[in-house]
Amino acid sequence: MTIELCLLTRVAYRGRAISAPRLRELLALLATDLRTGCGTTRLVDGLWPDTRPDNPAKALQILVSRLRAQLGADVVERSPTGYRLALGEQQVDAAVVLVRAAAAAKHARAGDHGSALAEAEAGLACWDAPPEDDRGNALSDLRAERATTYRTLSRLRALSLARQGRQADAVGPLTELAADHPKDEEILGELLRAEAGTAGPAAALARYDSYRRMLRDELGTAPGSALRALHEELLREDEPATRHGVVHTPNPLLGRDHDLDAVSALLRAARVVSVVGPGGLGKTRLAHAVGLRAPQRTVRFVGLAGIAPDGDVAAEVATAVGAADQTAARIAEALGPGALLVLDNCEHVLAPAADLVAALVATSRDVTVLTTSRAPLGLSSESVYPLPELTVVAMAELFRQRARAARRDVDLPENAVVELCRRLDGLPLAAELAAARVRVLSVPEINQRLADRFALLRGGRRDAPERHHTLHAVVDWSRQLLDADGQFALRALSVFPGGFTAAAAGRVLGTDALDVLEHLVGQSLLKVADTPAGTRFRMLETVREFGAARLAEAGETERVLAAFLGWAREFGVAHHDAVLGPEPAAATEAIGAELDNLVSARRRALSRGDAATVAAVTATLVTLWLTGGNYARAAAPAVDTAHLLAHWTPEPDVVEAARTAAVVCVLGTIVVHGSAPPRMLYVLRALPPAPPDTPVRAAATVLAHNDVFEPDEPLTAAVAGLLRSHLAERDGELEDALVAARRFLDGFGDPATPWLWLMAHERTGTLALRLERSAEARDHFAAAVRLLDVIGARRDVIGVYWGMTFACYHLGALDDAEYWLGRATADNAGSPAEADEYTAYDTSAAMFALATRAQLALARNDVDTGLVLWHRTVAMADEPGVEAQPWVLEIQAGVVSAHARFGRLDAVAGLVATLAGHLERLLANPVDRPPVYVAELPLAGALLFALGMADLATGADATGVGLVALARRFRYLQALQPPLPAAITGRQAYADAVAEYACLDRSELRETALRVLAARATGPDRG
Repeated sequence: MTIELCLLTRVAYRGRAISAPRLRELLALLATDLRTGCGTTRLVDGLWPDTRPDNPAKALQILVSRLRAQLGADVVERSPTGYRLALGEQQVDAAVVLVRAAAAAKHARAGDHGSALAEAEAGLACWDAPPEDDRGNALSDLRAERATTYRTLSRLRALSLARQGRQADAVGPLTELAADHPKDEEILGELLRAEAGTAGPAAALARYDSYRRMLRDELGTAPGSALRALHEELLREDEPATRHGVVHTPNPLLGRDHDLDAVSALLRAARVVSVVGPGGLGKTRLAHAVGLRAPQRTVRFVGLAGIAPDGDVAAEVATAVGAADQTAARIAEALGPGALLVLDNCEHVLAPAADLVAALVATSRDVTVLTTSRAPLGLSSESVYPLPELTVVAMAELFRQRARAARRDVDLPENAVVELCRRLDGLPLAAELAAARVRVLSVPEINQRLADRFALLRGGRRDAPERHHTLHAVVDWSRQLLDADGQFALRALSVFPGGFTAAAAGRVLGTDALDVLEHLVGQSLLKVADTPAGTRFRMLETVREFGAARLAEAGETERVLAAFLGWAREFGVAHHDAVLGPEPAAATEAIGAELDNLVSARRRALSRGDAATVAAVTATLVTLWLTGGNYARAAAPAVDTAHLLAHWTPEPDVVEAARTAAVVCVLGTIVVHGSAPPRMLYVLRALPPAPPDTPVRAAATVLAHNDVFEPDEPLTAAVAGLLRSHLAERDGELEDALVAARRFLDGFGDPATPWLWLMAHERTGTLALRLERSAEARDHFAAAVRLLDVIGARRDVIGVYWGMTFACYHLGALDDAEYWLGRATADNAGSPAEADEYTAYDTSAAMFALATRAQLALARNDVDTGLVLWHRTVAMADEPGVEAQPWVLEIQAGVVSAHARFGRLDAVAGLVATLAGHLERLLANPVDRPPVYVAELPLAGALLFALGMADLATGADATGVGLVALARRFRYLQALQPPLPAAITGRQAYADAVAEYACLDRSELRETALRVLAARATGPDRG
């Protein structure tokens, strides 16, 4: 979330400076506590500390009114005791720095110094310069209080830099901190390490000696035990470094810089560090790299892969390090003081390895142990580092390097390489095995064959361990370490393509799954993550495909699939209308988390004729897609769902889910195709009747019957008003549409939910904007903005931010329009997973954003910039699949009008003729039942307006005035059109034309427009 209110180094709201001293003080007082606000008494005391006004309460009200006028009416709210800012902690810099400091400290305590550094630097970025401690008024007091936070963040940043191994970057900040806090031994210790790593041990020893003498002379004490131990380490730095078994890898270690830093930092803070992850992830290579850069003078690398599961780990390690016997004491003695022991591949000898490491820690003071394994050791002294998968970027670079090594002249198309690496689970081994295939296959062919990845990805390097010669062997090595329950779970849980919760796993496994899930996580066969929807587990696709193949081999597919569909049906019954309920945010998160699973379950249920599961899952999915603005996807399931449900009688526990499925499928097809599928209406009417006491039931009543547009029940009347407003708008009857929308808004009773309120305010605001009632529209859109947060929308799913943009633009509030445009375009980007589904939609959003910026520039009299932006907008219409879209015509009309307005029509002369042709076809070939989002007449009106403006610019006044008047009767789309010039509206010819066209119906309007166009093409006053 963007910082909107700045107070720490300047006072500004959304980039606009606030210079009035009293308003600055008021903001500082309100920002002190965003949650509860500030009481009236405290505000008065803070604002007028010396001499109070005669009527303090009234003076405060006036000041608040002035602040609201400058910032917006909804920025300052009343509280039970006074006032508060209606802004979140992430929107006010004085609050952001507190949040960042707390997060940085939390990450630092957990040993996650990379995240601590990121939080600290983000917090420090809120200041332009170090703050001062001056006090004297509310603003300076607030800044002085946050100066303490600045110092805390600076300290956390310096320590995090040092503990990440960035010693050169850390020396300067640590030196400054040590000068300010000369007896802070935590700071001094990190500074000594940083100096030893940059300037050498001698410099660090000299600083330590100065500190030791200062303590002795001033306090008669000695440095603490931790600092004395560090001193001994520094003394050993002069000894020659030895590396036994640590190898230099022949190729760069790609994509692991952060992991290398993180593991090195953990080794400085913990005695035992375990790098865990699935096979093929590169744990061994990382361990070698850590060993090479480790600060310890002695590093011993011992591989355990060759030991049998019942082998003697202690004996193997003793032999490798040259110990006199295999006791922990002798092994520690052979390692030497301060040594690092690396134990590689511990997963199959986990218990004896853990016993040895525990004994080493207990019998030696400073031996450090690094292990790699598919499971942690389970020791209290252990810090576990789960090694993440490589990013797609790193995987692609690794693939390219290894592919060129295999065949120097290989063709590596960028898109094909990225697509391939996206499917390889971030496993470096998979990238290397795939790259080896370029000797005989092209990259697209490798992509095609990846459907059977285990047959494809085999034949690794000769110098790789045998278990890394095939991807199958890598996963099977882990499978063999599981007990029988774990192996069944590995097979059964592969049925979930999108991850799962513990409850879902238990439903499929038929038992409490917690222990077996812990076992699979421990073996790095499952990944676990805390999400807004709760704790979830997922398999890498490689592991899931392995499990699915073993499931089929074991003959368990039908049994597991039946349990999976049972889970999906129960989930659908529980969530079919939850998004439309009182807690939409939680419901959206829960359903979104299961999206891939539900899509898979629906496909499988359709193939099996499982109508109950299809109904429950379809209801849940289509409701999510409709409310998320994914209309094309919401309309798609109607046909196959109706075909199955038309021959089915639901059990009582599935009736309401079936009703929801029918309602949302009908709505989805109306939105996209303009009419409802008859078979789905039959399904809806065949369901048992129910009182219209929920949004879905009310919608079912309206959709299933043709005589309910004047119903008695409030909720049914409200839903009917919504549908009626869309139909009236499509017919060009905007006043009737607004009346119906207000009925929708006013008709709610207790069943009203956030989504209903959101749709009501958006609908009313949109129609008010179309009717040039911009202030009313802004009020409704403002209410809708607040509801977007309530429903947990990740983006502006129904155009609320766009509405705010155009409402502010038409009101002349250009800065506010710019702000809301930024919100609209940021939210409309959507998530990466949605990008492929919304290519045209994203293009339209980008075009509208450019067009709106062009209009804003023109409104500020920056004509050259505005017209350049208009040209960039029109150029985007050349993209495939975009040129025929309705919004392209609206944008082309806007660019013609803009150029005509400023006398530069020659630049778009060809577009004028093109628009005339589009308009003629649009008028002559009306769509019988257009989608509700396609307003044909208003779109035609926008083209009429543009042609009228063009004619006026070229001196064809008679046709120009008539076209503009006709456009007004068409209720033309005004969002991207300039204001109607008073020089036109004041003409008698314009008034006569408005009167002539006022009583024409839709058909007559089309005929009249076609006649005017025909006359325009041959009229004598053209040009």
